[in-house]
Amino acid sequence: MHQILASLALVLTSTAAAHAQTIDGAVEGDAILQDFTFATGEKLPELKIHYTTLGTPRRDAKGDVTNAVMILHGTGGTGKQFFQPQFANELFGPGQPLDAGKYYIILPDNIGHGGSSKPSDGLRMKFPRYDYTDMVAAQYRMLTEKLGVKKLELILGTSMGCMHAFMWGTTRPGFAEKLAPFACLPVEIAGQNRMWRTLSIDAIKADPIWNGGDYKEPPAAGLRTAASLVLIAGANPYALQAQYPTREAAEQYKDQAFARAYGRNDANDAIYQLDSSRTYNPWRDLEKIEVPVLWINSADDFINPPAYGITEKATPRMKRAKFILIPASAETKGHGTHTWAKFWKDDLAKLMAE
Repeated sequence: MHQILASLALVLTSTAAAHAQTIDGAVEGDAILQDFTFATGEKLPELKIHYTTLGTPRRDAKGDVTNAVMILHGTGGTGKQFFQPQFANELFGPGQPLDAGKYYIILPDNIGHGGSSKPSDGLRMKFPRYDYTDMVAAQYRMLTEKLGVKKLELILGTSMGCMHAFMWGTTRPGFAEKLAPFACLPVEIAGQNRMWRTLSIDAIKADPIWNGGDYKEPPAAGLRTAASLVLIAGANPYALQAQYPTREAAEQYKDQAFARAYGRNDANDAIYQLDSSRTYNPWRDLEKIEVPVLWINSADDFINPPAYGITEKATPRMKRAKFILIPASAETKGHGTHTWAKFWKDDLAKLMAE
């Protein structure tokens, strides 16, 4: 059961366990970005980007970091979600693909998430209407202004972070020497993907308690609907059928999973998080990506179904891209397969060895 629950920690919320994880050697910090201008033209005098790092930066004669890796979380997550054992225990140890003794690993909380600036800090729905362009711009300023990083050995991104990796590749070609986008498509968020996101937003806004964002208590009815949609969107139907083959077992699991997921996120933060993908569309610029790319999706991903035919068209347009589709099974984790490194760590090791 814990394995399936972990796969639900992708949108609107991470599980409490994900946020509580810690790891030896982790260092936290804040990048305060002055006079941040958003793509909408809105401005904040200061934008805070919280981050966690592992390992030690190695610097060249100019003082620039030479061994940096950045890992980007999904919608509703934080950098610390990657401390979960199914990720960290497979990747960060000695001799593993992202050995913290070799690499300087940077795990930011993106705008609107975790310890970074977000609507629930006080501005509520007056917070600038950020999008993925703003998130990537903030990541860039964090790296260059705060951490002295002008080159990355790798960007690994899951879900929303996967989309950010494609944006880095198309808008700042070559800044990262390798890209590992997991669980996304390099096209505009449309069709079913946009629909379930906006259905969640609409549910929150339709709750009278939401009150235009100025609520005195959480809009429970709206948040319940949003959490229900997330539960279905993130699950692996093959595993659910195999592990909960009776009506009674399925309903009992559903109640437990919902109880763990519901109420972990502020309603306004959730609206902004789900809407921030609205301008994403790197499709026309994929030829700009010339670095090695390891692109991995899973066949049981409700959010990014494999039958669209998009991956077959996109992969040849990137000079050095390899696409892998993980077959669906009772062991895969739906959309959340991206965080279970056992399914793809050997392929990541090959990428890092290039």
